[in-house]
Amino acid sequence: MNNRIKRNTAEVMRDEMVMRHKILAFLDDNPGTIPEIAQALECSTNSVMYWIMAMWRYGSVEAVGKADDEGYYRYRPVSQG
Repeated sequence: MNNRIKRNTAEVMRDEMVMRHKILAFLDDNPGTIPEIAQALECSTNSVMYWIMAMWRYGSVEAVGKADDEGYYRYRPVSQG
């Protein structure tokens, strides 16, 4: 049996906008890794990975440089100019 809680579309869209804003605000200061973002936002690394990969897929953030010793890339906002 599926124990997942179903959320309505409005909730999902609200969460998406809130997390996108928080992540981009954090990354405006300096590029950051998934664990750095998660720690700053007090979220799990799994949640931040989900949001960053979606933002990367749709062109909101980009990876910079090489991966660190743990395999994490640093991400920064994509300039819209």
